[in-house]
Amino acid sequence: MNTNSLTASLFSQLQGTGVQQVSRQLGLDPNQATQAVSAALPLLMGALGSNASQPQGAQSLLNALQKDHLGGSGGGFDLGGILGAVLGGGGGGAATNGAGILGHVFGGQTNQAAQVLGNKTGLDSGRAGQLLAILAPIVMSFLAQRFAQQGNANELGQALGAEAPLAAAGGIGGLLNAFDQDGDGQFGLGDVMGILGKR
Repeated sequence: MNTNSLTASLFSQLQGTGVQQVSRQLGLDPNQATQAVSAALPLLMGALGSNASQPQGAQSLLNALQKDHLGGSGGGFDLGGILGAVLGGGGGGAATNGAGILGHVFGGQTNQAAQVLGNKTGLDSGRAGQLLAILAPIVMSFLAQRFAQQGNANELGQALGAEAPLAAAGGIGGLLNAFDQDGDGQFGLGDVMGILGKR
């Protein structure tokens, strides 16, 4: 795995305290939580990459990052703050509304994405869905700090577009190979439907 990828960078920041908080929230042991997070992040990044593969999709995503996820401090990515807000269940509005973010990322296929993640990680689909809802605001905040201040939709789209092939190459993102049903190197809604069609 390319250690410079967005997925790897965010995963490295979540290891330790972040994964411990997630494991407590979901009732998992730390190893289970680490494995689940390492599977869920490339799924989210790959889906965002699919959405941002068209110029209008990248611009829409950038607009959402600028509007809801930049935060007031401008002081960089505040993992502790966003995790606390998400797990505490309050105060963040659209920035911490994991279910709302997932609705935009996966369209109407959030439950199916959770089911697929659950099948790959051994989590029940309820916990897999909870995990995606916890991680979605973290991913958006992370991307906002990386890209929203410069305001370059092309750069955002290119960076996210590079995530799926990197993730699929192995490491924490080897899971994407199973999700990429249509062979385009990206996990998107077509892949979710392809997986469901095989059930």
